[in-house]
Amino acid sequence: MSIRFERANSQIQKNIGYIIQNRLNDPRIDPMLYVSEASVSPDFKTCKVKISFDYNSESQANEIIKVLQNSEGFIKHELANMVKMPQVPKLIFILDKGTKATQRINEILSTLNIPKEEDEE
Repeated sequence: MSIRFERANSQIQKNIGYIIQNRLNDPRIDPMLYVSEASVSPDFKTCKVKISFDYNSESQANEIIKVLQNSEGFIKHELANMVKMPQVPKLIFILDKGTKATQRINEILSTLNIPKEEDEE
């Protein structure tokens, strides 16, 4: 991946996170929600935005993704004011399931009763 794409992804990720947390006034949005990754296409027409947050059910997660997708116009408008790009890409919000899986693995590992090894001398 070129430096141009990495820089664009980083700026888009940072700015969308800021917009969601500080400018999008929707009570359905989890305050702990964050943008875990942004990946712009080579032609800069679309951008996949991975969203991560703690959710209890798939329906709750899908609802938040739907809220973000419905707010795409506002988010793009705000992003256009923050990032200098010829065109702001279409934003596609995706649930990042990797962080949820990592949390679940950590929960399972914490419940295991593994005795500590004694120092061998």
